[in-house]
Order: sequence, then C-alpha cells, then structure tokens
Amino acid sequence: MQAAETFLISRTDSIGDVILTLPMAGILKKHFPGCKVVFMGRNYTKDVIQTSSFVDEFISFDELIHKSKPAQLEVIKKLNLTTCIHVFPKKEVGILVKKAGVKKRIGTTNRAHHWLTCNKLVRLSRKNSDLHEAQLNLKLLKPLGIDKTFSLEEIQEAYGFKSKAVLPENIKQLIDPAKKNIILHAKSQGSGREWGLENFGRLIELLDTKKYAVFISGTEKEKPLLQPLLDKYPQVIDITGKLNLAEFITFINSCDALVAASTGPLHIAAGFGKYAIGLFPSVKPMHPGRWAPIGKHAHVVMMKEDCENCKPKLNCVCENNKEAEEVLEICKKIKK
Repeated sequence: MQAAETFLISRTDSIGDVILTLPMAGILKKHFPGCKVVFMGRNYTKDVIQTSSFVDEFISFDELIHKSKPAQLEVIKKLNLTTCIHVFPKKEVGILVKKAGVKKRIGTTNRAHHWLTCNKLVRLSRKNSDLHEAQLNLKLLKPLGIDKTFSLEEIQEAYGFKSKAVLPENIKQLIDPAKKNIILHAKSQGSGREWGLENFGRLIELLDTKKYAVFISGTEKEKPLLQPLLDKYPQVIDITGKLNLAEFITFINSCDALVAASTGPLHIAAGFGKYAIGLFPSVKPMHPGRWAPIGKHAHVVMMKEDCENCKPKLNCVCENNKEAEEVLEICKKIKK
C-alpha cells in the first residue's frame, strides 16, 4: 500500500495573499484522499491559516528561521514531506527543503534560486495574466497532474473555513439578530486603494439604523485615523482594537456583511460565504479581475476614477460618486 502524500505549502507573506492560497489545501485533499497538508506561514497569519479545515498543521516561518541550521533541517525532516510547493518564493526555505531531501519541490521558472533548489518548475507569469490570483496559485499544481484552470466557484468550495475562537460576551451581545449586521473596514494598511472616510460616511448615512447595525473595525493603530468617522456618526459601533485576529475572524462569521477595499478581512468574509463587498479601482495590478473576493455572496463595486476634480487625489469623494448607493443596494439583498 502506497504511503499517503504529505504536502508543504509555503506562503510567508500577507494575510490576503495567504487566504487566496488556502484553497490549494482543499484542492490537494480532493485529488489526494488521505493526504496531509502542512502550511508554512508567518506568525501573524497563523489564525487565518488554521481557519481552513483542510490544513492539518501550521509551521511558523518566524520561529523556524531563528533556529540553528541543523535544528531547522530537523524540523523539516520530521514532517516526512513528499512535496513542497513554493507559492511565495523564499530562498532560505527552498535551500532547506532541498537539503531535507524532499522528493518533489515545485517552484516557478522566473525565480533564479528555484532553478537551484526546485526540481519541478512551472512557467508562470502573474503580471500579465488575466486570471485571478487564486487561480494563478493553483497553476503550481501542474507537476502533480492537476493541470486545469479552476473556476472561481470551484475555488470557493475549497476554503473549508471554520471559525474557532469564542467571542467575548460583551462583543457577542453587540450583534443584533433582528438587524443586518454590517462591518465597515475602512483602512487597508497599504494593501489596497482605500475608499476614503467621506465615502464610508456617506454609506453610514444611507444605512437605516432600524434595519442595520453598523460596526467600524480596524487595528488599535488605525483607531486615530478612524476617529473622525466615529465622532461624526455616534450610531456606529466601534470595535477597533477590541479583538485579536482569531476573535475578529469569528466576529466576521457572526455578521452578515463586510465592506472594504482589497484587504484580508474582505477575503475572510468571502471565504465564509458572507456578503463581501469589495471596493476596487479598475487599474492593474489592483483590479478585481486579479484580487476580487471569492465567495457565494462576494460582490465588487468599482471606484470612480474619471472625475476631473478628484483625479489628483487618491479617493474620489465628489457628489457624482454613486458607489455608496451601489453598496446599499447590495446590502438590501441580505436576507435575515
């Protein structure tokens, strides 16, 4: 009887990128029944990675890299890996996996160090592709005999998201079962072009308080940036800095919708099948064709970019901008 495969997915960058890689674990489980999937990531992405029921084990790159070379090698050898998929190229990981004697080591042809550390190379150009980022990630499975372009519908089924943290009682009580609970995640920590507080304010004004409970989310560091919005609209509920990542994931799953630019929380909401309303520019490489949320109720609203008054600015906030109204129409579709 052939031993089950053990795969290592190496993705050691941001939360949003990690989320769009997680369906790879689900696809591997489907094509290799009984396989084990190990995911290597950064510590701050651990809670997101462990949200996927298709990931069997998390390996911290941050902890691994601070060990001695022999200790690093011992960690990798103990995993008994049969395949490593370098989704995010990290030279030191490539060298380590090769030294550990992993049989199949998959990388792309456009990274010089992959020619030295990988024995299965995939020609993959992300920059000029019309495919979604999640679809591009799955192209790395070609050496395993999985050679197809997965539809976004197939990808959304491969998330396997389950929230694990328990919400603090005082936060749990803020969720109103009689209303549509909407999270507005106004900042992006530089991961996407932001919509602007003025536009979020316009949306808040449109959301009837009798029908919607509106939450403002963000990190503790972002709270001073969000304070003008909180001061102007006392009807919103401030949860900035009040939850750790695991709790915030559960909170997103407990609400009905999340509105944000291209950020990790937007993709988390989509993965749970919530109304994930993404605000995107049309320009590459930030356009939704590459980075749109993937989920049963994922939606995209395009930011207005042709306003002469707003062209010199990052955000268009003129009266001709009807994006807030578009978001409202999507929120109206939520069923309670």
